Amino acid sequence: MWVALRVAPKAKRDAILGLAPTADGGSELKVSVTAPPENGKANQAVIALLAKTWRIPKSAMTIVRGTADRHKVVAVRGDPATLVASLSDRLTTISKQ
Repeated sequence: MWVALRVAPKAKRDAILGLAPTADGGSELKVSVTAPPENGKANQAVIALLAKTWRIPKSAMTIVRGTADRHKVVAVRGDPATLVASLSDRLTTISKQ
């Protein structure tokens, strides 16, 4: 499964902030991390945050597009039905906050 992200590095806190619309009519997950965008630190922080939040191993995720951009695509390995259910539950929790 692939997940589109909009990442804000050097933020005040590590957080998944919800969904944001894209120019093509889709949506991407807004993520903020405190790590700076140098030497892959922000990318590592994004993977760590997603793994912790979604309760999946960091090794199950890879940034497949946008390693040097704010707009990224992360591939998440695992059972698609389980992943979609888990991510949907987490997004519902985020949107209620």
